[in-house]
Amino acid sequence: MELRVLQYFLAIAREQSISGAAEFLHVSQPTLSRQIRDMEDELGKQLFIRGNRKITLTEEGMILRKRSEEIIGLVKKTEDEIALSDDISEGDIYIGAGETHAIHILTDSAIQLQTSYPNIRFHIASGDTTDVLEELDRGLIDFGLLLGSIDKTKYEYLELPMKDIYGILMRKDSVLAEKEVITPEDLWDKPLICNRNSINHEDDIYKWLKRDQSEINIIATYNLLYNASIMVESGIGYAIALDNIINVTGDSKLCFRPLYPSLDARMSLVWKKYQIFSKAAEKYLIQMQKDLKK
Repeated sequence: MELRVLQYFLAIAREQSISGAAEFLHVSQPTLSRQIRDMEDELGKQLFIRGNRKITLTEEGMILRKRSEEIIGLVKKTEDEIALSDDISEGDIYIGAGETHAIHILTDSAIQLQTSYPNIRFHIASGDTTDVLEELDRGLIDFGLLLGSIDKTKYEYLELPMKDIYGILMRKDSVLAEKEVITPEDLWDKPLICNRNSINHEDDIYKWLKRDQSEINIIATYNLLYNASIMVESGIGYAIALDNIINVTGDSKLCFRPLYPSLDARMSLVWKKYQIFSKAAEKYLIQMQKDLKK
């Protein structure tokens, strides 16, 4: 399967028509149609449903679109790194980050680096642990900012000198809002909204709650806390969350209460073992190591 054909496929998926994609790509419609038919024959799967007005993707087509976007992105990243391999004056650094105020540490080092190398560009994508590790393993990002324990057999890391505090995000008019801290017993009978990683993995949250997952009423999960805050505001339940992410001041309908006994999360900048960095990413890591020693 050629890279060029994957680009053709993505253009059709985006434009939802052969004619629109052909115009964008500056190729003839018969050529484009033939390339896509050959791709479907090669894969043995139908990729598009051809309607009267637009073309939509089949389930197999949606899988191919996701993988094609990753492949094209990785090729572009590789081409940029090779083109700039001898030039530290510019380049791109890709970071995946969970929601945490520790992002300030990363941006402080980025500012320091850009003072000397103003043409270095930073690209930060938000996501939870699952999202970040997936992109890190596929080589789509250089670094990941993660909370919690690190698999030391797969990754190198720098532990950051700050911790995030867990608590409960709730409506200001909820019964628990009257309390200064939240204990495990307070939550045993409450509808809870948890990060999806708490569902998929062993998590300190359940140890703190002193209950198994089956004994807790988890009514929703999230990967980005902003979405969870909307659910909380609507009255669905109480979100187990980190502090300093959602604004609960002023006219906000929400409030945050820390857990007791307190529960915190360590934060680390992570990268794959034996990773070959671009010059820009290598320089950034050196800057981070230097700043953390201060």
